[in-house]
Amino acid sequence: MAAESGSGAGLGVGAVARRLGVAASTLRTWDRRYGIGPSGRSAGGHRRYTADDLARLEAMQRLIVSGAPPAEAARAALDAPPAGPASPRGHGAGGNRIPLDATPAARSGPHAARVRGLARAAMALDERAMTTTVHAALDREGVVAAWELLFVPVLVGIGRKHAASGAHVEVEHLLSAVLLSALTERARPRGTGGRSVPPVLLACAPEEQHCLPVYALAAALAEAGTAATVLGARVPVPALTAAIDRTGPPAAFVWSQTSETGDPSWLAGLPTGRPPLRTVIGGPGWADRIPPRVRLVTTLSWAVAELQAVTPRR
Repeated sequence: MAAESGSGAGLGVGAVARRLGVAASTLRTWDRRYGIGPSGRSAGGHRRYTADDLARLEAMQRLIVSGAPPAEAARAALDAPPAGPASPRGHGAGGNRIPLDATPAARSGPHAARVRGLARAAMALDERAMTTTVHAALDREGVVAAWELLFVPVLVGIGRKHAASGAHVEVEHLLSAVLLSALTERARPRGTGGRSVPPVLLACAPEEQHCLPVYALAAALAEAGTAATVLGARVPVPALTAAIDRTGPPAAFVWSQTSETGDPSWLAGLPTGRPPLRTVIGGPGWADRIPPRVRLVTTLSWAVAELQAVTPRR
């Protein structure tokens, strides 16, 4: 990117949208609603995204992916100090620009000590301490609150350390494994009281390997009394189609984290049923041209609400 510096002309909205794997209309909405937009100007006076702008957008995107509300993610990204040129999007939490204390909950209040404690345990590779802290938070606060106020700040903080040094991959992997284990346990099917309720289906897009948010959604749904079946990472379209035909779910959720896996053209071909299948998608990977009747959600709580709206409680 020839002009990616704090004072350079930078990139237009289309180029930034392609780089981040989001729709250009999403970037314009973030600019209009949250004030996180381009700060540079081209020679012709057109607004352009600088390297600092891009770093803030990556930080906001990481928080949204992890379940933070867009408004809070934007505030955290704007409050964070500039981090220099943006690095390519990496695996897991790597590549983000938010320090451990970037979110309001991490900077002050009752969650600050818990964020610091979990971060210390993660950096020490203390699996037992991480597991204890994670389960205590889930017991005390529930899945959505624990995800947004504790797990997200720690994950993005570790990602910032990785982006700055290239190190700490093992920290991210172990913490992700601890979270996956705890969330999977919370998402296990429970008794239905003698009434059969078709579960919603949760899957990653074809070739999408980032599946932790899907398990967070499954755990949040289970906590809310909604049954879900998790198909996991890299679900081919024929496999998802077969699962829909076989189980007759009221809704299906599909996650895409990267632009390489976010082609939405196949979503319109998913089977319909009676009542009609509700298709919900989440993640920053989805491109423009989302088919009609497909709902795009940006937070964990929103995804839960959309899926619960068409699913009888157990």
